[in-house]
Amino acid sequence: MIDFAIELSFNNGAEYFIIPVNPERIEINEGGKGKIYDIVGPKGSTTLKDSDFDGSGEINVIKSPKLMEVSFSSIFPATKYPFVIVKDAYLMKPSEYLEYIQRWRKSKHPIRFICVSTTFDINIAASIEKFDWKEVAGCPGDIEYSITLKEYKFYQAQKVVEATDAQGNPVLYKQPSAPDTRVRPLTYTIQPGDNMWKIGMKVFGRDGRWREIQKLNNISDANLKKLQVGTVLKIPQD
Repeated sequence: MIDFAIELSFNNGAEYFIIPVNPERIEINEGGKGKIYDIVGPKGSTTLKDSDFDGSGEINVIKSPKLMEVSFSSIFPATKYPFVIVKDAYLMKPSEYLEYIQRWRKSKHPIRFICVSTTFDINIAASIEKFDWKEVAGCPGDIEYSITLKEYKFYQAQKVVEATDAQGNPVLYKQPSAPDTRVRPLTYTIQPGDNMWKIGMKVFGRDGRWREIQKLNNISDANLKKLQVGTVLKIPQD
């Protein structure tokens, strides 16, 4: 069982690979957008007594958190070193990993970043903000790289329509989006190449929710990598 693994994928899992050599560390930035303002003394308050103030100073207005940023560095190996975590059949040439990332980046579409460990899981859509690489001296063929990803939030533009209210005044309102009319299956049969995240994406769409499928079918974390083709899974209906 792999205790820690990172998967990058594109186009709802149509293309994907597991990072072959785990990075020494992964950096997560979950900053906020709080604003700092100066207040100037107690006078003029209508809600608190003067004695509640200690004069001028700073206040912090809490706002929505920033998008998550993820960065890590590692190598794409040209040799099957003992520390390579993927099986031989899934290990690509360093140039193939580069080709995937460069093509995904040029597409201007988000990728999917999945990090699974024994202590935490991360599953987000992300843009490739930065990707640097070089061939490692003394290790012919190995590619050393660093990558920075930023969380991507899917959104849909809504059409704004002009109308008038009961008094004849012009107003604007958003035209409602079409409802999701997809019928969710009661069960799903595991196909070759499936993993739990892919199954969640096929059934629920962009939000995944694969952990709910795992829980409903009593699949332990240890068995996530041992899914049998042909197994019928129950699908949550709420």
